[in-house]
Amino acid sequence: MKRFYYLAGVVLTAMAIYSCSEDTAGIGQSLTNPTDQLDVTTADIEVDSTRTIIADSVFTLGNSSYLGCVRDPETLADVKSEFTTQFNLLSNFFVSDDDKFVSRADDGLAAADSCDIILYVSSPYNAKDSLSAVKMKIYELQNTLEEGTRYYSSFDPLKQGMVRANGLDKTKMMTFLNQLDTDDEREAKNYLNNIRITLNAPYIAPDGTTYNNYGTYLIRQYHKHPEYFRNSYTFCHNVCPGFFFQITDGYGFYSNLSNIGLRTFYRIQDGDSIVNKTMIMASTKEVLQTTYVTNDKEAIQKLASEKTHTYLKTPAGLFTEVALPIKKIKEGHENDSLIAAKITFQRLNNQSTDERMFGIPQNLLMVQKDSLKNFFEESLLPDNKLSYIVKYNYNGSTYKNNNTYNFTNISNLITSLWNMRQKGVSENPNWEAEHPDWNKVVLVPVSYDSNTSTSVDHDMSLTSVRLVGGTENPNDPIKVSVVYGKFREK
Repeated sequence: MKRFYYLAGVVLTAMAIYSCSEDTAGIGQSLTNPTDQLDVTTADIEVDSTRTIIADSVFTLGNSSYLGCVRDPETLADVKSEFTTQFNLLSNFFVSDDDKFVSRADDGLAAADSCDIILYVSSPYNAKDSLSAVKMKIYELQNTLEEGTRYYSSFDPLKQGMVRANGLDKTKMMTFLNQLDTDDEREAKNYLNNIRITLNAPYIAPDGTTYNNYGTYLIRQYHKHPEYFRNSYTFCHNVCPGFFFQITDGYGFYSNLSNIGLRTFYRIQDGDSIVNKTMIMASTKEVLQTTYVTNDKEAIQKLASEKTHTYLKTPAGLFTEVALPIKKIKEGHENDSLIAAKITFQRLNNQSTDERMFGIPQNLLMVQKDSLKNFFEESLLPDNKLSYIVKYNYNGSTYKNNNTYNFTNISNLITSLWNMRQKGVSENPNWEAEHPDWNKVVLVPVSYDSNTSTSVDHDMSLTSVRLVGGTENPNDPIKVSVVYGKFREK
């Protein structure tokens, strides 16, 4: 038991040293002294290989959506993101009784004064492009998104026949800067930049009934079938399957949508007063959203074929694959404890000074390659065994090496993969040949906040970096720095 606690202390000390050291020189001396019963040795072992792999499409059933189209200054090809969303009934959802409505349609029944969809846009792709205009079409879905279905960034509702023929079809010209609001409104402290799409034209429902606007349709459905508004499932399957937002022309606009609302405005008589009311549905984490990404395949393939470095590129673009030197690390050290293992990936600076160059991924996931798909589909979190997340390391960091992604201790990963290999080979001599990716991990840019996130999502923003590596790497090789520990025999 004493050995266990002693080794645990050495592990913690090694990890602390790794967090602020660029190499392993002298670590053994700093961890032990001649009277200790533990021999500590270190080694720097080159990775087997690194290469760029094409993501093609990624799992996108997350809690945020992206919209826009830009021209990538790195490839001169367009990158486009469109999205599909359902709407959820908020906890305080309520519609006034028909006899209280002041707002009436020609048939004398309750009606909405107006209706719109509001998209809250969080940040422009580039500040100088805030007035770049793009054209968007909003389609009503015929069938809603379904729980349990795996939606990837290649999912196109139009090609899948999910858009309702002759349904709501709205065109909107827009810029990032909302020019419908005044300067005073935009400069207000609590102002949230937004795009509003009015739905005030006559609307023909699936049953053929015509309403003066989409909001009136929603109100009448509530009065006829309140059971349809019991929860988001009944609402999406009986009233509003959702909408698809498609970019049809222009580029220079690209933004995360921090919130999306479907709003209906009406008036009621309350005693002697007329009161304005708003019925709001929102696109929240309780309902489904998908992002449809269009990348230029030839441009992506060209970058992936470059051999003097590797790439990370989003959305749904490029990942970096790393073949870890598991056998080199473990063979000859089968009876040693792997106390710590560190690997660092150095970013190469941009070759262009174009201010429209994409940003740098801020969170990087390392995940065992065979586990990549399930990691996102099962909404897993990093377990520091087969998956790790680190932040981009730049100025102000405690690390000496800068402009990097530092995985300070992947010893659990190395041990897990080695044990997996040993078990497989003992049962099947051909196991390693049948599992060529057993020692490989993939580096994936992700959206994740360790303080608030309950899941890890693919980064769907505009990012691109080159990393040291590749099959013809001209720079210093990528190495795994390891620390071994072994108790002396008494």
